[in-house]
Amino acid sequence: MSTTELTSKVRELKELKVMAEELEAEITAIEDIIKAEMTARGTEEMMVDIFKVRYSTVKSSRFDTTAFKKTHQDLYNQYTKETVTRRFSVA
Repeated sequence: MSTTELTSKVRELKELKVMAEELEAEITAIEDIIKAEMTARGTEEMMVDIFKVRYSTVKSSRFDTTAFKKTHQDLYNQYTKETVTRRFSVA
């Protein structure tokens, strides 16, 4: 691939990422409007046309690694493993 083609691809990628961010912001805004309406109606589930919309509370339990590391440093080190990944970015 030539430098010109590569430059074109990087520019196209940057433009698409900007478009994706704009779309994500629009999606979030619409979701917030729907959530606010459901909250105002006091419902977690409703039918809208053919769509079932849910906005419900979900409980979960997660392991607090920070607290565990503070109180059990040796065990934390014993069961921690290093991983290597590659990160792609365009600035």
